[in-house]
Amino acid sequence: MNTNVIVTGASSGIGFAIATLLHNRGYNVMGISRTYPKQAYEFDYQLVDITQESAINTFAKAYEASHGSLFALINCAGMGISGAIEHTTLNEARKIFDINVFGSFMMSKAFIPLLRSSKPSKIINISSVASDLAIPFQTFYSMTKASINAFTKALALELKPFDIGVCAVLPGDTTTGFTKNREKSAILEDENYGNRIRRSVERMEKDEQNGKNPMTVALVVARLLKRNHVPAMKAVGFQYQLFLVLNKFLPRQWVQSILYKLYGN
Repeated sequence: MNTNVIVTGASSGIGFAIATLLHNRGYNVMGISRTYPKQAYEFDYQLVDITQESAINTFAKAYEASHGSLFALINCAGMGISGAIEHTTLNEARKIFDINVFGSFMMSKAFIPLLRSSKPSKIINISSVASDLAIPFQTFYSMTKASINAFTKALALELKPFDIGVCAVLPGDTTTGFTKNREKSAILEDENYGNRIRRSVERMEKDEQNGKNPMTVALVVARLLKRNHVPAMKAVGFQYQLFLVLNKFLPRQWVQSILYKLYGN
């Protein structure tokens, strides 16, 4: 059985949990990230800047030469920014799209040929419940994850004849270093928004700090790798599956009202 797996964003959080679990279950894991890890890992690790296509292509060529095959690519690298749309700069918006969206696109593009030659194989993209339930003052994070969902669904159709399964995994609140590393707007209060931005960010961070262990996401990914056929979308946990179902069937005005009371008021 081909057990070669690449996990992006493997230096911490969900990516680290996925890489560690898969390594412990016998997969040959290569973890990558844009920054050096702060600890030694049991799985193989390499520094790769997924915002640079040249760096990705160099890594892909070296990986194919050394490994020869790839069973699964898990696109987990991501970041968050918070603040009002009105206060967000174009550079800030471009940065989060470069990492959360274009990084997954470029990694997938670079490794599709190897995945196709190694079929059956899989691409797992880590999205978020916030992709469907867009959060105020976390707008660009929600935008990038909605983009990942669309990317996943279209890519799944393109790659279906090649026996490459593609799935987006949607976690909800998860306790990781992501909370501490979120880039916050310099303006959390002003005469127009009052302290709504600050309250929203604090509520989001509290929910994350009380959220699920990242290993719950890793377990979902591990189960998906064992399946012959994967769904296009997979929420993590019954609670968030229920949220997404209700989001489809409840009147949009109700959903927007709930989100406003939780994160916008």
